Amino acid sequence: MKPPASVCNCAILLVLLPLLAVLQTTHAQKNAIDIYSLTVDSKVSSRFAHTVITSRVVNKADSMQEATFQIELPKKAFITNFSMIIDGVTYPGNIKEKHAAQEQYSAAVARGESAGLVKATGRKMEQFQVSVSVAPAAKVTFELVYEELLKRRLGVYELLLKVQPRQLVKHLQMDIHIFEPQGISFLETESTFMTNELADALTVSQNQTKAHIRFKPTLSQQQKSAEQEDTVVDGDFIVRYDVNRTLSGGSLQIENGYFVHYFAPESLSMIPKNVIFVIDTSGSMIGKKIRQTREALIKILEDLRPEDHFNLITFSREATQWKPSLVPASTQNVEEATKYANTLKAHGGTNINDAMLMAVQLLETATREEQLPSGSVSLLLLLTDGDPTVGETNPSKIQKNVQEAIGGQYSLFCLGFGFDVSYAFLEKLALDNGGLARRIYEDSDSALQLQDFYQEVANPLLTAVTFVYPNNAVEEVTQDNFRLFFKGSEMVVAGKLQAQSPEVLSAQVSGKLPTENITFQVESQVAEQEEEFRKPKYIFHGFMERLWAYLTIHQLLERMVSASDADKKVLEKQALGLSLNYSFVTPLTSMVVTKPEGQEQSQVAEKPVESGGCESGLLASVAAEFGPSLLPSPSPHPDQHPYFFFQKQALQPQNQVSCLPSSAPLPIAALQIVLPAPATTSAAPAPIQAPTVILPLPGQSVDQVCVDIKRTPGPSLRLLSDPDQGLEVTAEYNMQKAQFSWIKVTFKNPQLQVRVSPEHVVVTRGRRSSEYKWKETLFVVMPGLTMTMDKAGLLLLSSPDKVTIGLLSWDGPGQGLRLLLRDTDRFSSHVDGTLGRFYQGVLWGPPDATDDSKRTLRTHGFDYSATRELKVDYQEGTPGTEISCWCVEL
Repeated sequence: MKPPASVCNCAILLVLLPLLAVLQTTHAQKNAIDIYSLTVDSKVSSRFAHTVITSRVVNKADSMQEATFQIELPKKAFITNFSMIIDGVTYPGNIKEKHAAQEQYSAAVARGESAGLVKATGRKMEQFQVSVSVAPAAKVTFELVYEELLKRRLGVYELLLKVQPRQLVKHLQMDIHIFEPQGISFLETESTFMTNELADALTVSQNQTKAHIRFKPTLSQQQKSAEQEDTVVDGDFIVRYDVNRTLSGGSLQIENGYFVHYFAPESLSMIPKNVIFVIDTSGSMIGKKIRQTREALIKILEDLRPEDHFNLITFSREATQWKPSLVPASTQNVEEATKYANTLKAHGGTNINDAMLMAVQLLETATREEQLPSGSVSLLLLLTDGDPTVGETNPSKIQKNVQEAIGGQYSLFCLGFGFDVSYAFLEKLALDNGGLARRIYEDSDSALQLQDFYQEVANPLLTAVTFVYPNNAVEEVTQDNFRLFFKGSEMVVAGKLQAQSPEVLSAQVSGKLPTENITFQVESQVAEQEEEFRKPKYIFHGFMERLWAYLTIHQLLERMVSASDADKKVLEKQALGLSLNYSFVTPLTSMVVTKPEGQEQSQVAEKPVESGGCESGLLASVAAEFGPSLLPSPSPHPDQHPYFFFQKQALQPQNQVSCLPSSAPLPIAALQIVLPAPATTSAAPAPIQAPTVILPLPGQSVDQVCVDIKRTPGPSLRLLSDPDQGLEVTAEYNMQKAQFSWIKVTFKNPQLQVRVSPEHVVVTRGRRSSEYKWKETLFVVMPGLTMTMDKAGLLLLSSPDKVTIGLLSWDGPGQGLRLLLRDTDRFSSHVDGTLGRFYQGVLWGPPDATDDSKRTLRTHGFDYSATRELKVDYQEGTPGTEISCWCVEL
């Protein structure tokens, strides 16, 4: 096995950045550049989002200062315009063919200027950054425009906006307008910076076809505290929604001479699937990767349906199949596969070629011998974290071998784990075989990423889907045939109406079910549709033409991945022409940003592409910001545990910036602080404990009961169940550690599950799962429920008509998970469970004759001894407050 390639460990770099800032000896006057206005205006018209970000700044210092405009935008978006207005003069960004901009780019680099303006940042975002020198009292207006087609994934569309002003802003406003002619069926907002204090700054209005979300905080609402000038507004703002569906499964919309056809039938039954999981168990998967892969695989196996067939192939130096053939997903087979998955260990090299050919052979044999259900769909899922190192190691040869073996019969989906993997290799491998590739990011939620990707392809509804339009009505139609349609996704076809198009545009969509063919028919009145999109002032007019161009460019770029050299040139020419014609910054174009005389003249914005290897943009930005910088330097051997020292060095263009190994631990030995030994003192009194659960009991003479669990009938507990509230709380209690291993809260309406462990919070809505870390701000507003978490780690699930459930990762004395309840008067008379019984007919006995700190309570025929004790109330988070409550042991 080859040593793992070096990759940037962004977590460590982010830890170092504050230290670099502290050690910086010269820095500009704080907030010398004042952002007095920052607005975000996003218009989503039929899934196509047009976002304008405008920042207005003034130099309040008495000397020339540098103003930096820094914005993060989604990776799938195309920048369409950027401009700066300085002293009334507009300096635009000019979009050119990449080769035409190369000369200016090279000249800027030769002068030592920072030429690249866009770089990848994280999983979903790219960062655009440009700087300009501003004279005293002068004002600058920055404006960036980008566009994207929102893709339906697991039943929702998602609009992601980053809001990071980094200072208090007098006029901060965000407006999101959504117009969906099909009707909006579901809408929620999520924020990583919103607090209860900021909640009043957020307004959401919605009718059948449109929604308006506005966020407009005052200066005082933005402040972290009255004493601090820092802003709390720093993070993600997400809008998720879905639309109504008709029996035809589609919507045919027309605007300004163009049409778009959305197709997502919901009433179809799942097609049985045959899936082979091809899992990399080479040495580079050792540790967290293989552990998370086991965890994800076990969960995925649980989700298989009885009519599905499956098998497992693991590979390192050699490929090994779990069973000689595919087997039905019966309870017994799934249990056996789960035990097998639990035994997976990482060692040896990476033989991708043999593993893939073995998987295809298994499917071929099963098909030939008619072992699989008629009309079923066969899928291959490959998970690997590295390049091939054993057997056939030539990527092109492997791609050819696999494509020839599959022969267009099956779909292959490739998951690249981490940054050591050659993503370009996996992308071509997948696209050659009717699938797609996805990068799995190394993080605490890697297992969830794997599960979510599987959920996207786990439920096929149709095969061989074809869109047909009248030949005399449309032209220049985008991709109109698809191998598979999956539940929760959406197919989008766009095109141009011919000059003499009919008054009614009709479309036919055909596909295959296991036992029959099916056809969907839809038609649309051209004049009515044109009028519907012409009226509203809150939509971005002419959007459908741009949507068509956007979709066409993306599809051309995707086809280029697996095209021959000759075809690639033709596709590139088409994509380039559209990119230039519609002013899109794509991988084929660049935007040259002009500046006033005497400043850097040739800054160039280019579209980053997903690839393997080191993303050194973060290090480069550190160097650009701090000049001679303090950078982490790893040990020369990536297979050893590195310790880092800080070296001061000027980052010159010829310097090679090393990256940290992906598995590098945080360098605990880099800095050592020696503290004097504490003086010997008498033993401190035992700290007051926080009870496992605090129960407010409405209507009682006592305020609340503190519950500790000392024994359980089994590891799994049904703590609360209220069918009238549509609420259930279950948990697993570890008697050895005397704490909850996990707590799970399930709501019926909206359908939502929140599962917390000491490590993290996992929220599952439908088939989508998201992981959140404790003590990270979170504010989610969805129909019927609000979910919030503050910096103290208190997670609250509340609704105007429901009991509020609180969950806390307590790190005080007796650390562990804690459960708390509020608004308990909303429990129905049907509440039940280990804790629910305290909300039905509780009878309190009189205080004990000899000790008034003791009394008895009776509920459900059980008597409990209650003792008045001092406890820590954690309901407002750490450090908690001391209270006196009646303590009960269960």
